[in-house]
Amino acid sequence: MTGLSTTKAGITTPDYGLGHTLRLGASRVAYETRVYFRQTDTLFFTFLFPVIMLTIFSVAFQGMGNVGADPDGSGGISQAAAYLPGMIAAGILLSGVQNLGVDIATERSDGTLKRLGGTPLPVLSYFFGKMGQVFVTSVLQIGLLLLVARFAFGVTLPADGASWMTFAWVYVLGIATSAVLGIAISRLPRSGKSATAVIIPPVLILQFISGVYLQFSLLPDWLQNVAGLFPLKWIGQGMRAVFLPESFAAVEPGGVWNLGSVAVALLIWLVAGLVICRLTFRWIRKDS
Repeated sequence: MTGLSTTKAGITTPDYGLGHTLRLGASRVAYETRVYFRQTDTLFFTFLFPVIMLTIFSVAFQGMGNVGADPDGSGGISQAAAYLPGMIAAGILLSGVQNLGVDIATERSDGTLKRLGGTPLPVLSYFFGKMGQVFVTSVLQIGLLLLVARFAFGVTLPADGASWMTFAWVYVLGIATSAVLGIAISRLPRSGKSATAVIIPPVLILQFISGVYLQFSLLPDWLQNVAGLFPLKWIGQGMRAVFLPESFAAVEPGGVWNLGSVAVALLIWLVAGLVICRLTFRWIRKDS
């Protein structure tokens, strides 16, 4: 039997139960994904951006030879193979933090959230749709990255199940953390017009200090410590453990991949993001 609840801005809305909430959420996933792929700017700066950057760096630096090669030029890995883990990590961050941060801030500014607040749509269904869209588009993005790396640049992908198991849990923790942080950071812009200016620069800076565009071990210690406060560094480290040879662990902090710390850091950020979302998310701004 249907009850009543007052969960959204004091508006009495029907409580249809968890099953109905999840069905509404699934329909929102399909809707949000369609909208995502219709936005040209989002496709370029979020979905295709890591693929484009992988291509640019692989072609631009291939004349420098292999990364980690012996003095005689033998051994090592190609530039494309070296950049692949960082681009996957960057894609995860862009899909969650940048995509949702800008998207939700814009929806709050243009009145979309206010209109949804006056409908029976549960908040959980809205979040389910947003996070589902992030998972779908992120999986497609990583699939495209792997295809380009393998067939355009000849990168050898892991052949053992253990590496792919590590990839799976680093990816799930990373994308979930990025998604909730994107929802949380969407409160920062004062308007939809300022969303890109507020959110994109910090995301770009994090990519430069977290081992995406620059080899992490080449950064000064203090900058490595700063990067270690944020999740992108840990996502990148986890992905390097998956896609780079074991010998490359020697240049990581402590000389090991340290996957235990990767899991702990991402879990801490995931919980912190969930708490922030719970405390700050509103269908409309309080100062509206």
